[in-house]
Amino acid sequence: MGKTRQLKSAALLIAPTLIVLAIVIGYPIVRAVFLSFQADKTLDPATGLFTTGGFAGFEHYLYWLTQRCMTPRGTVGTCPPGVLATDFWPSLRVTLFFTVVTVALETVLGMAMALIMNREFRGRGLVRAAVLVPWAIPTAVTAKLWQFLFADRGLINSLLPSPVAWTTDPWAARTAVIIADVWKTTPFMALLILAGLQMIPREVYEAARVDGARWWQTFTRITLPLVKPALMVAILFRTLDALRMYDLPVIMISPSANSPTATISQLVVSDLRQNNFNSASALSTLIFLLIFAVAFIMIRFLGADVSGSGDKKKISWWRRRRRTTPAAAEQEVSA
Repeated sequence: MGKTRQLKSAALLIAPTLIVLAIVIGYPIVRAVFLSFQADKTLDPATGLFTTGGFAGFEHYLYWLTQRCMTPRGTVGTCPPGVLATDFWPSLRVTLFFTVVTVALETVLGMAMALIMNREFRGRGLVRAAVLVPWAIPTAVTAKLWQFLFADRGLINSLLPSPVAWTTDPWAARTAVIIADVWKTTPFMALLILAGLQMIPREVYEAARVDGARWWQTFTRITLPLVKPALMVAILFRTLDALRMYDLPVIMISPSANSPTATISQLVVSDLRQNNFNSASALSTLIFLLIFAVAFIMIRFLGADVSGSGDKKKISWWRRRRRTTPAAAEQEVSA
């Protein structure tokens, strides 16, 4: 009876939150999926009025994935250049490129920053606060700041021997976006990794020093295995955030869907501005499925621990480690 009452009390406490989440998150997702299977409004030549298109099946998905359009003759064919659907695969490649490069750089730099901030030194609190400043700045402000720096007559070109067309050259523009994104989001990675480092018992490092382990051995055999749950969660969060990148390349480079830094989120906004709400819903659904697949793979197969069970693994690993240290063995023998 006691457990039943506890379950009922827990359900009553959780129910309001679940209802709010269902309204705020669940309904937009369901509505977007529903609209993605509906045809856009068309003009009836007989009446001159717009009529609802009705059920369209996978027409909008094929429009994005295979660039399938209706030709002027009334037949189905490949979309001509200039149609928004032709920018889908280039934008997807750019989005994946940004995600892989930025997350990799931010992970390496975030780990280095977290290791430094985890040490004990004077002014550590000030350093931690200063590191978080780029992350605290709004993305729009960050984009404008770096846009001024990468301008044709900006500070960065003034320091280079020859100016670089950061906003027009494709690879230079992508490099500029990557630099700005890494500068802004690395503190977020460092903060999450630092939280994982704070959970590692100090006794583990003391035992490693007693065993004569070097810095690299301590890092690869103690720090990395124990910080892996927090590290994978940080990579997961940052990957999901990078897959829906929008404002940084739009403000820094161009809002055009065929720009060299256009992401798939830009295509959604461009399609909405053309009043193609149903095809934009289909593209939003594709983005949702992509993000869901990436999250599932990282949680299921790559060890991203979002349930908090990593702490239990750390404790059990530490107990096994104590049994194998010489000091622990001597204590067991003497006992």
